[in-house]
Amino acid sequence: MDALTQDLKYAVRTLAKTPAFTLGVVLTLGLGIGANVTMFSVVDRMLFRPPPLLRDPGHTHRVYLVTNYQGREFASGTVQYARYQDLTNWTTSFARTAAFTEEELAIGVGTDAREMRVGIVSASFFGFFDAPPAIGRYFTVSEDLSPSGAAVAVLGYGFWQTRYGGHADVLGTTLQIGPTTYTIIGVAPRGFVGLWPNQQPVAFIPITSYAAARAAGMHFGSDSWWTTYTWRWSSMLVQRKPGISNTAANVDLTNAYVKSYVAQLATAPGLPKPEQARPHALAASVLSERGPTESSFAKVATWVSGVAVIVFLIACANVANLLLVRSFQRRREIAIRLALGVRRARLVSQLLTESLLLAVLGGLAGIVLADWGGAWLRAGFLPRSAVVNVVNDPRTLCFAGSVALVAGLLTGLAPALPLRRGLLSDLRAGARDVAYRRSGTRRALLVLQGALSVVLLVGAGLFVRSLQHVRDVPLGYDANPVLLAELNMRGERLDSARMVTLRRELVATARTIPGVERAALQLTTPFWSSWDVPLYVAGIDSVDRLGQFDLNAVSPDDFATVGTRIVRGRGISAEDSRNAPPVMVVSEAMARALWPGRDPIGQCVRVNAQSAPCTTVVGVANNTKVQKMGNDPGLLYYLSADQWHPQAGGLFIRTHGAASGFAESIRHELQRAMPGVSYVTITPLSDIIGHETQSWELGATMFLIFGALALTLAAIGLYSVIAYSVAQRTPELGIRSALGAQFGDVIRLILGEGLTIGCIGVAIGVALALFGSRWVGPLLFDESPRDPVVFGGVAAVLLGVAALASYVPALRAARVDPVVALRTE
Repeated sequence: MDALTQDLKYAVRTLAKTPAFTLGVVLTLGLGIGANVTMFSVVDRMLFRPPPLLRDPGHTHRVYLVTNYQGREFASGTVQYARYQDLTNWTTSFARTAAFTEEELAIGVGTDAREMRVGIVSASFFGFFDAPPAIGRYFTVSEDLSPSGAAVAVLGYGFWQTRYGGHADVLGTTLQIGPTTYTIIGVAPRGFVGLWPNQQPVAFIPITSYAAARAAGMHFGSDSWWTTYTWRWSSMLVQRKPGISNTAANVDLTNAYVKSYVAQLATAPGLPKPEQARPHALAASVLSERGPTESSFAKVATWVSGVAVIVFLIACANVANLLLVRSFQRRREIAIRLALGVRRARLVSQLLTESLLLAVLGGLAGIVLADWGGAWLRAGFLPRSAVVNVVNDPRTLCFAGSVALVAGLLTGLAPALPLRRGLLSDLRAGARDVAYRRSGTRRALLVLQGALSVVLLVGAGLFVRSLQHVRDVPLGYDANPVLLAELNMRGERLDSARMVTLRRELVATARTIPGVERAALQLTTPFWSSWDVPLYVAGIDSVDRLGQFDLNAVSPDDFATVGTRIVRGRGISAEDSRNAPPVMVVSEAMARALWPGRDPIGQCVRVNAQSAPCTTVVGVANNTKVQKMGNDPGLLYYLSADQWHPQAGGLFIRTHGAASGFAESIRHELQRAMPGVSYVTITPLSDIIGHETQSWELGATMFLIFGALALTLAAIGLYSVIAYSVAQRTPELGIRSALGAQFGDVIRLILGEGLTIGCIGVAIGVALALFGSRWVGPLLFDESPRDPVVFGGVAAVLLGVAALASYVPALRAARVDPVVALRTE
């Protein structure tokens, strides 16, 4: 301990003598460590950290059901309530099961009503957690029985504190949640957030009471939602019994699922046969982002984490180079200490202590950067998340300490390298010994920085090009000036005629609001909701075999409101009323799929039933993206809102300019027309589309930021080493000038050194980027992972930076006065 104390005191004194050097090293390490701590705080919550208070994370799983369609397997984490009951009753591998989902529901009434996240769970859900209620109790199985359950609620701890001041007399009071008034029977303990740590629920309600109210509000299945297989909306949680392997649990689940699928087939004979669908089930991670297949967010987060590691390595290489330079400057001091009897091991220990102290300071700086600067990044990867405090999170702090320790060990090796030199040669060394310029370690570290910078810049270029391709995708409609207005009736009972009248009144009201250009009715929303029903066309044995055809029921102004063009025929008109012959407008892709080489205008389509009257095609609209940004088949058709479910759906509203600026004023005006406690929700269509492109946005942004940071660190490292080399070579350069070397000769000499390092780094970096392209390719959109434009541009940029970083020292070297240079020794 005495030796350690002495080493620490010596390290503090040494670093205090060179504050600029110390600050540069600490900031460099802080950037590298901070980038990794920030990404760990995201990836850990997304892919690794189990939900708080979960009783047995290793044996707890989320259930996924897998079926085969047209030769491809599709896994879904949602189940029907009837399916949940089947899997619970027909399996023996699980100690407990639970059904759950979550929803943004309006909390409160009147002007105080706000949409907040609510956990919708079965009574068995709480048994998965070691979380006795803070006060009161949880709801029981008897309060969660179908068909309607009991209107009881358990408050989240945070909501209890902020809304009710933490008072115990909250028990027995009522709270309006969605369309139902619930009696508060308990409060969850501090830290209990169910399965949603990043979007913490304000309350938990029985899944049956929610489902009964929701089914009644949707006017379907209110008397059978718990026994039919038509409504897939919840998820299933299971906990394996001790001694049951995951493989055995999957077999048990699959057998139950096949049995349930056969039961469903009896009520829906149009389903594929079990031998075609090949249904099976998986007990997978409880974290939804991991799933059977990682989400696009999880994949991008994983890659960006790898990028952060590369930034960390570049920062360590930069610091190691600086410490190596510094150790050569101190080699005479070290040689004298060795001559006086100090053991080499003690010197290595002292130098390592100095490196570790710098790493600790860099780690502290990294934590501050991650806590302050990483908030926007976490908001991007963990949308609508609770505030993540890095400083108060033990897991993240432990990770930061580990990274700082690794940084200290990696950079601490560099100062120890000069100890291998001969003692006598170091004692004889002059102040400007040129031995350092021949150091292979220095060049290797610079090459490493350049190569890793190339990898990051290539990734940045590929993601930026990919994002540009995404933005260039023709959507078939205008997203920026359009708002979606959704009606949430919240239990208000209106008959069909009154709902039709209400929707028309909202359209009329919207058209009178300043800033509104047009308004129209709609049934479905791109990337948000879809509706498909069976179609029957003469001469085609199975329309479903050709793909999934989505419908939208719209009013006459819809095409002009959203900006979708009619390329042939006409759109939906005011004459297409309820009593008029049914008509439809089809997309170009749908026309080609159903009537290849023929005129679709005038064709007959029977909707929803083979005995239904003909719905005549009167127009063809341009293709639109409604399911995905990529290879969307665009099989969409439009019906008249007056002829198809005129009481369902919301509004599209077109504004003058960006729609987001009008959202609140339009919501306020439309709310006045809503009856009782019902309300209207306004969402810019650009926000819905933006969610689809967010993974590419994040990938491009993070690769650019980390790539620019890596390039800057590499440039600083190259500049500092070349500048030091020039300073060391002053006598040599003076002799060259005295012997007739011209200004340009000296410039080319120094530039050649920098460009040689740059070329080697580019070559190695390009090879590494090409090797990794096979894995980054699936994350890109319509972009080759080996795009020659990107690779060529990155090589040019890095060589340009290398030339620039070398030019300033080269200019200084070329201006050396030979007489002054020869007098330096």
